Amino acid sequence: MSASGGTRAILAALAANVGIAIVKFVAAAISGSAAMLAEGVHSLADSANQLLLLLGGRRARRAADQEHPFGHGRERYVYAFVVSIVLFTIGGVFSLYEGIEKLADPHPITNWWLPVAVLVIAIGLEGFSLRTALREARPHKGSQSWVQFVRRAKAPELPVVMLEDTAALTGLVFALLGVGLTVLTGNGVFDAIGTILIALLLIAVAIVLGIETKSLLVGEGASAADVERIKAAALDGPEVESIVHLKTLYLGPDELMVGMKVAVDGDRRLGDVAAGIDTVEQRIRDAVPAARVIYVEPDVLRTGPRPPTEAIVIRAAD
Repeated sequence: MSASGGTRAILAALAANVGIAIVKFVAAAISGSAAMLAEGVHSLADSANQLLLLLGGRRARRAADQEHPFGHGRERYVYAFVVSIVLFTIGGVFSLYEGIEKLADPHPITNWWLPVAVLVIAIGLEGFSLRTALREARPHKGSQSWVQFVRRAKAPELPVVMLEDTAALTGLVFALLGVGLTVLTGNGVFDAIGTILIALLLIAVAIVLGIETKSLLVGEGASAADVERIKAAALDGPEVESIVHLKTLYLGPDELMVGMKVAVDGDRRLGDVAAGIDTVEQRIRDAVPAARVIYVEPDVLRTGPRPPTEAIVIRAAD
């Protein structure tokens, strides 16, 4: 997934959320709506999240060094995980507290037209932000469903923005319902219920984001389709007779490490084997461009039973 596509989606979401947050806080102060205040905090948390994603993307582009020989690509995963925590603590917990407090002491909304107008405008702006994220993600989604795309994407930015914008739109609908029912009935309980629904929505999205980014942090391998492409590329020539084993690991959203042991003809000269491995590596990179770090270990195919692997035992000092 291109970093530029993710950056465009983040910037669109950031611009929308900063403007919406300011207007929501003003409307909350004038009208006294708890749902509007919760939505203001939601937009503020989303703005902070987008800044974190931009920072993570910038830090991930740093060159590899002695301390981090495989680069800093996983920083994008770290910052995406922090986003889920921020969304949970700032957005979800605060909104839940505000809703419960308003439920204990409900009061009607004054100047009802202001929060309603703000919510309607915010729905339009958040819809624009979500449309931008969907447009940037569609070329990478392929034939997958949107749920599959969120679960399998290796670049966290677009899935995070998509989930945030979807939660924002749903939260705005909850807020509009809460404010509207409070205005119609004069009962502030509906405003409090709308606030609690927003809180539960934010907590649910934060949990989903946390689970998905945790998996990326722990380390995910290539997709089944990419694994098959790597195998086909390795075997597409006389250099390799068979693949003994193959392992893959994403070092970052755009960098895949491939490690494999291959069986080669034992009668071939060492120089020919080395040249053949270079050819295999190039074919793999052509088949899967994300495979930038490749280690191929040649071995001689044995027809009999393989000797047991020697184990190194580390004993504690007496």
